[in-house]
Amino acid sequence: MNILEPTLNPKKTYEYEYEGVVKIGRDMADLAESGVKLQCTFKITGVSIQTFLLQSHSGEISPLQFNPSVQWDTTYTLASPNLTKRLTDELNRPFTFEYSKGQIGDIKTGGEVSNTIVNIVRGIVGFLHVTVKTTQRVYELNELGIHGVCHSAYAIEENAASKELYVTQIVDINDCHPKAAMYQGMALAEENKNSQQRGKNAIATVKYAYTVKSVEGGGLITKASALERHHFTPFNVKGGNCNLQATRNIVLLKETDTVGKPVTGQVKSRGNLMYKMEKSVAPIPVVMIKLNDPVSKIADLIKRLAQDNIYQLNSTSSSDVLALIQLLRASTNDDLESLWKQLSGNNEHRRWFLDTVVEVTDDRVLKFLANRFKAGDISANEAGQALLVAFNHLTAEVELVESAKEFLTIPFSKSHPLLWNTVVLSYGSLVYRACARETPCPVNTVQPLLDMANNGLAKKDDKDMVLALKALGNAGHPLSIKTIMKFLPGFSVKADSLSTWVQTVAVQSLRHLASRDPLSVQDITLTMFADRTLPTEIRMLASMILLETKPSVALISAVVELLLQEMDLQVASFTYSNLRAISRSRTPDNQHLSTACNIAVKVLAAKFGHLSYRYSKALHLDWFRDELLTGMSREFYVLRNGTSAIPTEIISKGKLYFIGRILQLTELGVRAEGLKELLTGRSEISEDFGAIDFATIMKIVSKSVWILEYTSFPKNKPLLSVYARVFGQEVSFLDLDLDSVTLTSSKENKIWNIIQHLQNGVSWHWTKPYLILETRFIQPTCLGLPVEISKYLSALTAITVNAKTVIKPTPKENLRELKLERYGAQLNSKTVMALPWKTDLKLNAKENNYELNFTPCKNTMELLSVNSDVYAVSRHIEDPIFTIYHPKLKYCAQASTYGTAFCTKVEAKRVHYLKEYPLYYFLGYTHFSCQLESVNPVEKIKIQISIGPQNHKSELNTAPEPVISVRVLAISPNVKEVGYEAAAYYTPAKQRDDIELIVSEVAEEVNWKICADLSVQKIQAEAKAHFKWGAECQTYEVALKVSTAGITGPKPFVNAEINWGDVPSFMQLLGKRVKEYLPGMSYVMGFYQKHEENTEHEVSAMLVASTHEGFDVKVKIPEVRVCFNICKHPPVLFDLFPVSISYHL
Repeated sequence: MNILEPTLNPKKTYEYEYEGVVKIGRDMADLAESGVKLQCTFKITGVSIQTFLLQSHSGEISPLQFNPSVQWDTTYTLASPNLTKRLTDELNRPFTFEYSKGQIGDIKTGGEVSNTIVNIVRGIVGFLHVTVKTTQRVYELNELGIHGVCHSAYAIEENAASKELYVTQIVDINDCHPKAAMYQGMALAEENKNSQQRGKNAIATVKYAYTVKSVEGGGLITKASALERHHFTPFNVKGGNCNLQATRNIVLLKETDTVGKPVTGQVKSRGNLMYKMEKSVAPIPVVMIKLNDPVSKIADLIKRLAQDNIYQLNSTSSSDVLALIQLLRASTNDDLESLWKQLSGNNEHRRWFLDTVVEVTDDRVLKFLANRFKAGDISANEAGQALLVAFNHLTAEVELVESAKEFLTIPFSKSHPLLWNTVVLSYGSLVYRACARETPCPVNTVQPLLDMANNGLAKKDDKDMVLALKALGNAGHPLSIKTIMKFLPGFSVKADSLSTWVQTVAVQSLRHLASRDPLSVQDITLTMFADRTLPTEIRMLASMILLETKPSVALISAVVELLLQEMDLQVASFTYSNLRAISRSRTPDNQHLSTACNIAVKVLAAKFGHLSYRYSKALHLDWFRDELLTGMSREFYVLRNGTSAIPTEIISKGKLYFIGRILQLTELGVRAEGLKELLTGRSEISEDFGAIDFATIMKIVSKSVWILEYTSFPKNKPLLSVYARVFGQEVSFLDLDLDSVTLTSSKENKIWNIIQHLQNGVSWHWTKPYLILETRFIQPTCLGLPVEISKYLSALTAITVNAKTVIKPTPKENLRELKLERYGAQLNSKTVMALPWKTDLKLNAKENNYELNFTPCKNTMELLSVNSDVYAVSRHIEDPIFTIYHPKLKYCAQASTYGTAFCTKVEAKRVHYLKEYPLYYFLGYTHFSCQLESVNPVEKIKIQISIGPQNHKSELNTAPEPVISVRVLAISPNVKEVGYEAAAYYTPAKQRDDIELIVSEVAEEVNWKICADLSVQKIQAEAKAHFKWGAECQTYEVALKVSTAGITGPKPFVNAEINWGDVPSFMQLLGKRVKEYLPGMSYVMGFYQKHEENTEHEVSAMLVASTHEGFDVKVKIPEVRVCFNICKHPPVLFDLFPVSISYHL
């Protein structure tokens, strides 16, 4: 028998029966599952030699519910006549398609037919699409299908008796280029390929089976089936997946000669067999509501939400917020304008509308906000909040970026500096997200920001340059790199004359390009790092950005060679500590870089490992679990210049690792170049920078700001610059210059305005609904129906404040006469927030006395509530009922003295709680809440704080005054005060400093106390701590001593010991467990041990530097001594746990 290619006879009519089913569930026999069934019969009739007509009839679509506790195939079919009618009205219209040698070509139908129906037809006619090679039985190829151009493997078997071919085709849906799929909402989450390699969280394949009967002129497909499987889990574990199964079965019913000429009507091309993805796919409703008549429903819902959340947060409002967003997305432009007219007259309704309309993520929200900007009927504050969210949630399409440019030219955008900053920065963020989808990204998207930067450079306006560079940093457009280089020292003559402030912003604007164009950024940053004529701060930032490009081992080696010759210890310390921190990282994105850094650290340790905290440092903490594919990291950078106690810049940022993505969390940065310049050379401030120095700095600043008004210090030079980034995008920055803090009264002065408002009384209520996360992944099934994995996270925050301030004496017009520090001012304040207590605050700055009174709540107050319900769902049915329940748990920690208990409640309903399947932890109903409950209620809680004299020696024969004393008392009528008080004493001297802390209970006939003494011997380099507690501090005691006296010898050592007298039983039990655990654990870690008689009730440890690269560790407990010699690297202990905490001081 010859292998024949599939074909259709243009003179014949073929009638087929079709059934397709999609099931979604957890692949467990007793878990409810849901799905949908699509069935119909259809005819295929020849129009010409290669063109055929498809007409469907008897179509039906039915939601399915799969019964738990029985077999997979047992289902409930639920009739859905309305859904069926909507489907068949379009599906029964004529469709034509081209077909030759088993290949589907162009598909055509009427222009009024929706893409949804066309995609279903693609799933139907796809059964004819099969590549049969007449000379091979097993082969592989890439071919077009409904999922895209995917890798396929074929196998062919012959049945000579029946003259049939059995063709099997396996398609790897993950290996499609291009792929019919859409990702939304993940542009700000960097793809983590190393994490994805550790564990595939989404696997999809489809198996096609064809029966091809030999007929005249070729082969006829008489049967075709498809079995498609999708397995998804956010974790790296075997089993416990969320599964989707799609099946398709098509059977030839009969074959007849065509009578008459087929009628196709007016049809137009709708593309080939590849699934067509809509650019703006409507989100799957999270809350099932009807979307007709949205205006009245939105207005009613906003009014109800505003009313329900006026006095305290209503935890049931979260689903209403999602319903409101869905209704807004179903509204037209005219609807939004109508709603604005209805709601803008009421402050509460107005705010709710502005906070939620921004979730209409297409051109409608741009038109609405543009109308507000042009009309000027919103405040700058309202405009800034709305535009920030709207631009960052807008669908990132190049067409919408073009529309958003308008906001850069509307005069209202420049009406307030903070609003203008928000507009420009948010536009940069929008360009970044658009460029994540477009390759290459058009230059016209970033052109306005390039023009702003060049104009600022031409005018030599620092503020304009900084804003433009920050926006370019947000955009991360590859074609902006040449413009940024104009501001980098060493690359441009003009850049060399720019302020360090502008140069630092320019360096940081390369941060996104570090991943988009790493080679270019590596060349730039390495050049700056190697140029020793550049400012120290610029070189340190360059090294930081260089390491963010994930450089190769060769490039790290070049950095090492430069460091070995480095004379600037600030640069050396910062770069070395950063290399060392990364060398200990366990996150997948640092997998290769940490290895390279580890080699570098070994080379550099002898030269730079001893540098203290007075030098610039980088700190890195991270944690990652392979089985959960989840982790977190936190980075902290301190950049110094010279010997000043004030850092030049401090940066803190973090990352979240989840299901193969890296999400940058909140990043905060503070730059204090101006403040540092102000304090340079001040003898009052030591290099060690302690609490005394901070108080001194505040005095200097308060005086110097007044002096600087009459000096040549530039008024526009920032004393302090602060920025905030969220998800890697800078959302706000504040530059405090002389004009910002000048202490004179005027309508423009912020401090004066705040004081005036507080004196008049402030009543303020604020609510903020916010859709934190909305991510979607959509791809087709073989039926032409899409499968979507979506994640939505929303939050609702509410704060109510009522405050009034009395300041004595009344402030004069010149605010310098308002004494803000210890000069006899008294402040009384009463504040009510969305907190469980009413608060009254009294401050007497002259006497350094502070009193805070709380009125505890009499009723239960819910602080936090989390509800989760994961269940199988099909349209038009009620939620399934789970059959196995776990009991409700409640735990309370009582503070009976203060009449309050903190309680947590947990309730869970589960069918499965399998330890090895983390995904199943989330299935079913979960409730978690934190509450404050009243226990033996008291009238109020009083906190009294008194601050005594700061760091001078008490006179002889005089009891020292406490540096600070705190009393926390419970007040009830006709009952004496009860509670606790604490006092701290500090006695400095030339040879030693003594600190004492005493905590005692306030009540009649009670002598319970805690006494803690700390003595620091300056000459002997020794510190001692003594803790005693119980009746008059006599019941229990523990002492601790640390000595560094031997650190300057030929073999430096540090010695520590702890000894104790009587201790509570739980501490005795803990000591016993340690005593039992230490010998075995020390053996595993590579220590050797020796049994010997040591001092009872004492544990000691000694670290001796035995070589340049390592040290000896000796630990003594009463019966055993354990040692570890010449530790050239951390002990094995650090490799036993999947948590990495790296630091270097």
